[in-house]
Amino acid sequence: MELPGDGHVHTEYSWDANQGSMAGTCARAVELGLPSVAFTEHVDFTPFRAGFLEDKFPGLVTDGILHATALDAQSYLESIERCRAKYPELRILTGMEIGQPHLHETELKKLLAQGTFDRLLGSLHCPRDGTEYAEPWEFYPHRPADEVFREYLLEIPRMVAGSDLFEVFAHIDYPVRSWPESAKPFAPEDFEDELRQALRSLADGGRALEINTRVPLHPTILRWWAEESGKRVAFGSDAHLPEALATGLAEAAAVAEAHGFTPIDGPNCPGD
Repeated sequence: MELPGDGHVHTEYSWDANQGSMAGTCARAVELGLPSVAFTEHVDFTPFRAGFLEDKFPGLVTDGILHATALDAQSYLESIERCRAKYPELRILTGMEIGQPHLHETELKKLLAQGTFDRLLGSLHCPRDGTEYAEPWEFYPHRPADEVFREYLLEIPRMVAGSDLFEVFAHIDYPVRSWPESAKPFAPEDFEDELRQALRSLADGGRALEINTRVPLHPTILRWWAEESGKRVAFGSDAHLPEALATGLAEAAAVAEAHGFTPIDGPNCPGD
């Protein structure tokens, strides 16, 4: 099976990927024979509790709250054009991974006006925790894991209803990445109602579901996506370093094909 395009990749233009390299990632993509790569740099307007990230990014943290660096859109787009000229055999898509897009429409529209962005991912990285926002791993020490995941899933329909600025919903199982060892092992069947509601809202909203390979998406969730009238899937390694590009894509493509899905690859695909 040929590898699909990698639709979720970060470079040095993402605030949390200062060791990334757009040029190095393009070279790796050509080496692997990828048909395309989408550089979906982080756009995080939501200040959130830093937790352990304070040690990694001390310059971004004030009073325990992390304020992500803004995307330098013009430098990013200039780098894209240099890579397109150097690697004409590779289809290079522009993009963003937008955290909580339903909370930041005004800021996003200003950013989007700076250029053409082919692949817009929407992510729910930081749900509300009281008066603050936090990553799931910040919830787990003082909240039951099942409660955290249910509240995360219930926010997805609100995110879809509140923003039409993203085409693909990224890593619907994001809280599973940091699932606590002390909790009952994650099983999608324990959250079937909430997962189906979230999937249905994405399907009704014309969005694509990302199969993010950082943690393999449980096949049951993909089956429910089909049953809830989901039409499109995208693949993404979520690579922050060139050597992580395309990790797990072949396996994800095989699972998707078994459920009747083929990957999207063009710009603005869910609306095509």
